[in-house]
Amino acid sequence: MSAPRFDYSLQVPSASELGRVHFIAIGGAGMSAVARLMLAAGVPVSGSDAKDSDALHALRDAGATVFIGQRPEQVEGADTVVVSSAIAESNPELVAARKAGLRVLHRSQGIVALRGDRSVVAVAGANGKTTTTSMLVVALRAAGMDPAFASGAEIPQEGTNAALGSGRHLVVEADESDGSFVVYHPDTAIVTNVQPDHLDFHGDLAGVEAAYRAFVDSMTPGGLLVACADDPGARALAGYARETSRRVLTYGESEDADLVVQERQERDAGATARLVVDGVAHELVLAVPGAHNVENAAGAFGALTAGCGLSEAQALAGLAAFTGAARRFESHGEHGGVRVVDDYAHNAPKVTAAVRTGVELARRRGGRLVAVFQPHLYSRTRDFAERFAEALAPAGEVVILDIYGARESPLEGVSSDLIADPLRAAGRTIHRPANDDEAVDLVRGLAATGDVVMTIGAGDVTRLAPRIAEALDGNDGDHSDHPGGSS
Repeated sequence: MSAPRFDYSLQVPSASELGRVHFIAIGGAGMSAVARLMLAAGVPVSGSDAKDSDALHALRDAGATVFIGQRPEQVEGADTVVVSSAIAESNPELVAARKAGLRVLHRSQGIVALRGDRSVVAVAGANGKTTTTSMLVVALRAAGMDPAFASGAEIPQEGTNAALGSGRHLVVEADESDGSFVVYHPDTAIVTNVQPDHLDFHGDLAGVEAAYRAFVDSMTPGGLLVACADDPGARALAGYARETSRRVLTYGESEDADLVVQERQERDAGATARLVVDGVAHELVLAVPGAHNVENAAGAFGALTAGCGLSEAQALAGLAAFTGAARRFESHGEHGGVRVVDDYAHNAPKVTAAVRTGVELARRRGGRLVAVFQPHLYSRTRDFAERFAEALAPAGEVVILDIYGARESPLEGVSSDLIADPLRAAGRTIHRPANDDEAVDLVRGLAATGDVVMTIGAGDVTRLAPRIAEALDGNDGDHSDHPGGSS
């Protein structure tokens, strides 16, 4: 595991004691959520980011002082600085903050400062965190509650990724990538899965598993762990939680789960299933598709009923009202007879689930899935290239973009061809466009009536979805032979 940069055992002051708070890289999804909460609580907020964005405009409108570019003098007058693990110690604003002896908090600690006497519901796991968090928020709101929340993506029905709320619950997406999820001390925790990811921090699967055990240890006495019985890692964690006298509720298709998912079916753009608890069956109806979303909803149902005090009917009605989270199988409409969707999937299990859902949707439409995948991080591509290839294999057409490095520098010998080559070896034609314009033209030529085009990845591939949709509006829908770019 990497050397710790933050003291997660720190007793975090309340928001009213933080003074003026400066956020470094305030425009990111996670950071902007915390900034919005601080502003709603009346905390003076400033922040900086490398470039302007819609998120920054929204924060300015909410009262934040926002700078473009990062310079040491911009932390002057701040009492507390909030950062994420993605911010290097060499960042000029962080260097200035450390030199001045300012309080430096991790993003997660910024959320904790706003907890007050709320009951915390934390959602952790390699996959499904954002969707499950969003489901909880929508269901609690539908039941007449007003939870505070911080999610990793905008919840379209709420129009934001964070709100302070006036209710007794704080719902948070608990990030395992840097071990920071131990700061929340949740009363109710959902763990969707425990799988190898973020090995640049955790080192190996054993390090990941140790981090989740620490997360369970951080729960409040008498807290409830809701864990997926279908995932070996989460199942093992449930066993550990029982040994440490936590309350546990397991869910999934496994027959020995406390909440059993049965008779799952895809229906139009949604899904249905039976949830059986203590021998009583409940009918789940979702407006979002995919086996993974049925599983996410089952976990949310368990937390809502056993942890948050909702009735089964309230939980089911709230889950039925959920229409999706931003960039989670997000629809960009029908264009030239082709459905266009965008998904944030960036690790192998997430890509597997997204592709499986896309293939099933395309099959029901009489078409194929055209998958446009942008690998995220050089280290992740190096570690899981073959698993990414396996995840993409069911798609009818596979388009692979260059790696989005994010915080990482290129690694020698690591490119998207590590994913493309196993597919080529299996006889597949893999398309490798040189730039965005070529990618849009390529997909326009590949897609035909009934197909589903899915842009996949945590980088800037999302910007291609509306461009592809616009290009497809001019298609005539015929299946034609196209060279389709380089392979």
